[in-house]
Amino acid sequence: MAIDGVSGRVSYLGSGIVNLKSQLDTLTTQITSLKKGSTYSALGSDAATATGLRAQLSNYAGYSNTATLLNTRINVANLSLQGIGDASDEVKSAAAGATLTLDNTGQTAGQKTAQASFTQIIALLNSDAGGRYLFSGRATDTPATAPADTILNGSGVKAGFTQIINERAAADGTTGLGRLVIGSPSATSVSVSEDVAGSPFGLKLSAVTTTDANATVSGPAVPASPPAPPNSPSALSVDLGTTNPQDGDKFSFTFNLPDGTSQTLTLTASTATPPPAGSFAVGADTTATTANLNASLNTAIGTLANTSLVAASAVAASNDFFSSSPPQRVDTSTNPPVALRDGTAADTIFWYTGENGSDPARGTAVAAVDQSISVQYGARANEDAFVTALKNVAVYAAVTTDASNPNANGQLTELNSRIIANLAVQPGKQSIQDIQAEFAGAQTSIKAATDRETQTGAVAQSVLDSIEGVDQNEVAVKIAALQNALQASYQTTSALFHLSLLNFLSPP
Repeated sequence: MAIDGVSGRVSYLGSGIVNLKSQLDTLTTQITSLKKGSTYSALGSDAATATGLRAQLSNYAGYSNTATLLNTRINVANLSLQGIGDASDEVKSAAAGATLTLDNTGQTAGQKTAQASFTQIIALLNSDAGGRYLFSGRATDTPATAPADTILNGSGVKAGFTQIINERAAADGTTGLGRLVIGSPSATSVSVSEDVAGSPFGLKLSAVTTTDANATVSGPAVPASPPAPPNSPSALSVDLGTTNPQDGDKFSFTFNLPDGTSQTLTLTASTATPPPAGSFAVGADTTATTANLNASLNTAIGTLANTSLVAASAVAASNDFFSSSPPQRVDTSTNPPVALRDGTAADTIFWYTGENGSDPARGTAVAAVDQSISVQYGARANEDAFVTALKNVAVYAAVTTDASNPNANGQLTELNSRIIANLAVQPGKQSIQDIQAEFAGAQTSIKAATDRETQTGAVAQSVLDSIEGVDQNEVAVKIAALQNALQASYQTTSALFHLSLLNFLSPP
């Protein structure tokens, strides 16, 4: 008969020991890493869930990094916005409180402040964060503006802002009457006309009124639309008739200025000797009175042309240069000039050098901070709020005044009043505060998304830990049980290996 040996039994015990040893190694790795395994196969049916949770957490980490980067860029932009607002306020305060004393360069202390502020604003508009220019729209690798000195003073044959001011001042006329023509009075009438129809330069006639019931006023004629030569220049007239005005009768002439403002000159008939300022003498008859009215009107228009017009012309030049693309400058092909022309890259500085799209500036930089939420944080230096600050600070910084001019104080007073008004917040117009509010809204969206992702991520991480993780106590108990079983197996196997027929047959 066949006799079975113990080798088969020993082989069976040996494989069992190997299996126990493998289980012990797995449990030892688990208690060290606190994970069920290093591969998804160790998770069994939960592997797909774990994969989805890890992808979700990875997305949250990416959004978090994006939020950190965006907050850095927006914080830098906000610091620039605050600096631009402060610089504008400083110039406005300087214009309101500055003395009219001119230094050897023909400028006041307030204008010197404006020069420093303009340089500061340009530097802030060229801010970058991590190599990305923040106010250049989509042209993130390009500075938003030309250098401050180049903008003001030009470069080579390219005209800067100061030259644009001077060209416009010259185009406003050299007769001292703002390109108005005051005709020689007839026996009883005075007339004023523009020198040419359709010109954007000099003073423009708007209205004439009187409280003298015996006088007749006419004009100005409504210009063609658009007004252009050879249309007849606009004109107005006052005819006193045959009856002198009464003491106190007023004659008001309203003129439009190049910057969009208007001013009214009121001349009052007076029987006082000498007549006070702003009045004209009532003569022996209407012929004499007409001559006196004509002389007073000449003087009043001359003063207006050499004070308000000078300031308004400089402001208009700032609009031409900063608010237009391409910048506008005087067309000197005719004498006198009657039109503006486009500046070219060959002869004029283009102050804005960033991307110049027609879409909203905020949309030039968009980033996702959540699966379904994106924030917009782009900006262009040619937005209305920035242009308003730039052109008013620049014109205040660039204008010079001849101290020997008897109208110097009047020019500075008119310029100061315009700077103060133009730098004030205008209802319905974009302001620096509006842009700050939009950036604040973007940061609010970023924070809300980040908070939500942090909370959701914590829940996802907890679920993932429960799937991938192990219970230390449970694993420790299993390890102890396996160690005992392994020890018993080792002992049994050892005894079987030492068993012989002699030991089996011999009684104990």
